[in-house]
Amino acid sequence: MCFVIKTGSLNGRLLLQNNTMQTQSQLTGTPNGPLLNVGENTRKALFIICIGFCLTPFASPAIALLMGLVIAQLTGHPYIHLNHKATHILLQASVAGLGFGMNVHSAIQAGKEGILFTIASITGTLLFGYFIGRWLNIEKKTSYLISAGTAICGGSAIAAISPVIKAEEKQISVALGCVFVLNSIALFLFPVIGHYLNLSQTQFGLWCAIAIHDTSSVVGAASKYGAHALEVATTVKLARALWIVPVSFMSAFIFKNKSKKVSIPYFIILFILAMIANTYIPVVSVISPLVITIAKMGLTLTLFLIGAGLSRKVMLSVGFKPLLQGVVLWMAISVGALYAVIYLA
Repeated sequence: MCFVIKTGSLNGRLLLQNNTMQTQSQLTGTPNGPLLNVGENTRKALFIICIGFCLTPFASPAIALLMGLVIAQLTGHPYIHLNHKATHILLQASVAGLGFGMNVHSAIQAGKEGILFTIASITGTLLFGYFIGRWLNIEKKTSYLISAGTAICGGSAIAAISPVIKAEEKQISVALGCVFVLNSIALFLFPVIGHYLNLSQTQFGLWCAIAIHDTSSVVGAASKYGAHALEVATTVKLARALWIVPVSFMSAFIFKNKSKKVSIPYFIILFILAMIANTYIPVVSVISPLVITIAKMGLTLTLFLIGAGLSRKVMLSVGFKPLLQGVVLWMAISVGALYAVIYLA
């Protein structure tokens, strides 16, 4: 993606932690640094050119993410210290803007179709993740954050739950890195599978919302599949994101945190208000196409920035066992959700 008040934390904590070391690696040419040793002005120029391309009609979400990944490996992110703020603003604004292209009545219907899948998949993923974490002997909080990120909405869930369970920076970094890597793969893989299996737009939208981690990639994948797929995916995913609140309270109880301080995903309210305005205020329909176009451009740019933050150091910091847990959980929820939308929906 996508993508909580601190939505920017979906890569902020991880990227800030690696900022200094990444800069050092760029200068010294260590194995974890960028592959090309270019001047600072060249790095910035290439980065700005890529941003400009993301704002054109030729850049799809998948291309933007891939371009960001290439930049991260070849030259590095020249503005890594600003990345979390940029993704925070762009993701929330873009998701809210997409509400201007949706109808309240069809969104409610889509939400009803996805509610049972949401409850079953969140509960099942958290339980399955607990047992996998114990089996692999992964540190408890790291395992829990990976499970929560897979079950709800990726980095946003990790960012919201980590202070509740008092997770350390290393635990947060590992969980975020794991989710980001798999989330990037999903953006490319899911549309291919959807077309191969001839999934309807409703089926694909449901599957994306349940099985892809972040809101940004859910919307990115669904937007290329069709308008109705986008509507279903966005509505179900945002309804799913609301489960951050009860899961956070449950997490506070499990990890015995008496403060129980929980972040509420207020940007979802903006999405709902935009959807209501588009449905009941006729004049809004005049500007809706322009707002939707801008929102999709913002989403594409968000995915580029997320990809640009995934340096080799970030990916290598995950470790084998946490990545294995993330892969097994992701495959389980993907296959289970795919079966459900085809045969049970």
